Amino acid sequence: MATKEQEITQIGHSVTIKGDVSGKSDVRVAGTINGSVSIEGELIIERQGYVEGEIKTNSAVVAGSVKGNIDCSEKLILESNSQFVGNIKTKMLIIQEGAVFQGNCQMGVSPSQQPAANNKEAKKVDL
Repeated sequence: MATKEQEITQIGHSVTIKGDVSGKSDVRVAGTINGSVSIEGELIIERQGYVEGEIKTNSAVVAGSVKGNIDCSEKLILESNSQFVGNIKTKMLIIQEGAVFQGNCQMGVSPSQQPAANNKEAKKVDL
């Protein structure tokens, strides 16, 4: 969520963007984006919003439609009326009843972020 110092970029329902979108603020999409989205804040896709392309963000809430893969470093919420076709990579996933998800999902901490104790390689022992 946006803090007081952080701005929110809004893409209205009558706006279509053909190209890549990137930035550091939160983004609220009620219109259409055909291209990749890379933001450091939260991505909110409203019920009438549509994104077709690769998405990389800290967190996202999808109430509309997405066709493409998403890499969400923190939390992804697929609301009850959302439609998501693509692959998901996130730390935490919430899928509400009624949401449509078609694709694969990879969840949890990536191997590079795991504590060293969990990254021990097995040693081969000759008997």
